[in-house]
Amino acid sequence: MTMNRRRFIKAMGAAGAVSGLAGCSMYGFRPGSGHVLVIGAGAGGATCAKYLRHLDSGIKVTVVEPKTQFTTCFMSNWVIGGLRDQSWITHGYTDWSRKHGINLVHDTAVSIDPVAKVVKTKGGQSIKYDRCVVSPGVDFRYDSIEGYDEAVAETIPHAWHAGAQTALLRKQLEAMRDGGLFVLAAPPNPFRCPPGPYERASLVASYFKKHKPKSKILIMDSKDAFSKQGLFLAGWKTHYGYGTSNSMIEWRSKANDGMARAIKAGSRTIVTEFGEVKADVLNVIPAQKAGRIAAIAGLTDASGWCPVDHLTWESKKHRDIHVIGDAAIQAPIPKSGYAANSEAKVCAAAIVALLNGRTPDTPSWVNTCYSLITPDHGISVAGVYRYEGGKVVEVKGAGGLTPMNGDYSTEAIYAESWYKNIIDDMFG
Repeated sequence: MTMNRRRFIKAMGAAGAVSGLAGCSMYGFRPGSGHVLVIGAGAGGATCAKYLRHLDSGIKVTVVEPKTQFTTCFMSNWVIGGLRDQSWITHGYTDWSRKHGINLVHDTAVSIDPVAKVVKTKGGQSIKYDRCVVSPGVDFRYDSIEGYDEAVAETIPHAWHAGAQTALLRKQLEAMRDGGLFVLAAPPNPFRCPPGPYERASLVASYFKKHKPKSKILIMDSKDAFSKQGLFLAGWKTHYGYGTSNSMIEWRSKANDGMARAIKAGSRTIVTEFGEVKADVLNVIPAQKAGRIAAIAGLTDASGWCPVDHLTWESKKHRDIHVIGDAAIQAPIPKSGYAANSEAKVCAAAIVALLNGRTPDTPSWVNTCYSLITPDHGISVAGVYRYEGGKVVEVKGAGGLTPMNGDYSTEAIYAESWYKNIIDDMFG
């Protein structure tokens, strides 16, 4: 039964991003009115804007997004590892906004007045709203690693905001000498895409194995365990000699002096409590927090993330403002692109209900996350979540991991299908 459920959830993930829609089509709304302003057009914001218009065409939707193209952080490791060109993960907004009747403003939100219900932009606009959706993604706690800041990140990339940073890290890996050392500093929890650093190490190893076979990878970790760890370690053992004296990948846990406390940017050196490691290519992923506008607007708490009512994803700090995606406090749902997509649909349905004077339905969510260890070796995790007792709880036995010695090649095929379909769900 557990395996059948798990396969069903994963098939949903590969066949189409439909999670979060339970009950949405049953509202039977007539076109209403109201203005919803969405800040950020990533996996959460773009999905929410689209589904607001689909669920109630009478609602005016405005999206404030500074970029003219969206480059997905999910699947950016495929570009860094040389499996795809960056154009594959880059998507335009023009057709999307026209198709769905969305007013798209290419500008940066710099303040939110929750009393006057006005968002001000860097370009000088003041936009009134009835409800606001904030989906700003993540920002970085640069002060968590001495010597690392936004300026240093221009030469020692985090590549955790996809785009220029993705291209920079790829270029550095291509230029690295054979026999060089790639050091990846992984962040503490919580952070965007829990398995992401380990997939990155895997696909860089796949690239090295073909083109720079004398090179090594060292993962310096701020944790003692990580997502899908057993599956990653088994895959590394199979493909990259993990656990042997000739392993291409070494993982150093926090307990084994793996935590980066400082960097020396000029020499690409990581400083730990007991030593130093010099890299040929250094990839530092700092600790994270909610995107900048969330903090400016007073939507965050002491954790740096945004507390929300998970029935509607309305902020617990300010009424009529909803926060979705990575910026929200959402555990046990992970901070992932699929989770943001799922949360966006629940949020859209709740807003439509509230603007029409109705009580939102009880929501549920699905998350499916794929990772590649090689181009033909995929692994995944799936989870189902429901709203119970005022919080999100995981439905036990409804998800699960790829089994050891499972059909890894099919999982790799599913991974690409999953990506194509979530993009279609966001922008199609």
